[in-house]
Amino acid sequence: MNHNRHSFSGKKIDPPEIFANMNISELIDLFRNTGYNARRLAEAADLMKKMVESDATICLTIAGALTPIGFGKIISTMIENGFVDWIVTTGANAYHDLHFAYDLPVRQGHFDVDDDILYSKQIVRIYDVYIKEYGTLQSQDTIIQKNIQNIYQKHIDITNSSTADLSYLIGKEAAEKSKAPGKSFMVSAYKSNVPIYIPALSDSSIGLNMLPSMLDGKPSINPIKDIAESTAILWKSNISGGFELGGGVPKNFFQQTGPALYQILKIKEGGHDFIIQLTDARPDTGGLSGATLQEGKSWGKIKTSHKGNVIVYGDTSVYFPILCSYLLSECKPRSKKQIYKKKDSWVEEMKTQYMKKIKLNNTMDKIIVI
Repeated sequence: MNHNRHSFSGKKIDPPEIFANMNISELIDLFRNTGYNARRLAEAADLMKKMVESDATICLTIAGALTPIGFGKIISTMIENGFVDWIVTTGANAYHDLHFAYDLPVRQGHFDVDDDILYSKQIVRIYDVYIKEYGTLQSQDTIIQKNIQNIYQKHIDITNSSTADLSYLIGKEAAEKSKAPGKSFMVSAYKSNVPIYIPALSDSSIGLNMLPSMLDGKPSINPIKDIAESTAILWKSNISGGFELGGGVPKNFFQQTGPALYQILKIKEGGHDFIIQLTDARPDTGGLSGATLQEGKSWGKIKTSHKGNVIVYGDTSVYFPILCSYLLSECKPRSKKQIYKKKDSWVEEMKTQYMKKIKLNNTMDKIIVI
């Protein structure tokens, strides 16, 4: 309670023991008895466990270059255990995840280098990770462009498709044709019917690879359908939670589902029950990436600013595996919610309720005028 925050009634700090061969639960317990971001990490672990055990609908948002360092496999494990029900990601994370499915080389490099030399050798750098321009990127581009051509050839109505539909079809292609599909979270999401939204599709190599089709007169994705589907997921969720890796567009896209229902459609208020964010962004610059989760209450993004939300400040590449390992150690796998199969019918249900509300409001307006 808030009034206890201003009293000397907190748990006494007793220096914790550290010992050889600690397991992940013991390490989190050590953090739980300390302070600063170590304690925040333990609070995030406890909240993750609570989300799973309460059967919350859990969204994973992915910003920052996490799949180039191989984290797609970790995300796959979370999907396969039923701990992730839907995903919002940058297009870059979806694109680089596919390198591992198609066995395209990504290597450890160095951060202190001459990038002019790397360019002359056709090596692309993401901090200390190297990717080959021709051996990996352009090979991946060819694969994605073929995938997109296959989608059009199958007469799929892409103008009535969301980025989740595009992700599903790309994941299906990788599941059927790639050398190592088990290394891709795009494939795991396809197999588990976990929708993946890429709201900034045009700001990614997947979007770039749709350019040839657009110039050839082919139609494109309907980005507003992303909004409808993601909003319907919150509308249908009894309990909703989010696990945000970084900030950016994925963070806001997930959180804006609350205002979409409350501010725009006016059919439900409350926002999300739980949110955990791992970030290194500051809140005082006014940027969304660093905005506190509590601030989101003023927008109707969360149910309350007083509980159910934790920000851990630091490096996602360090904290994310720790939290996933803890969850796998402490929680049994959940039944998968199979949201991809349900999302279209949920949008229709939401539309029906919205139109009923509009009709009722119009009727009331006429009565008032008379």
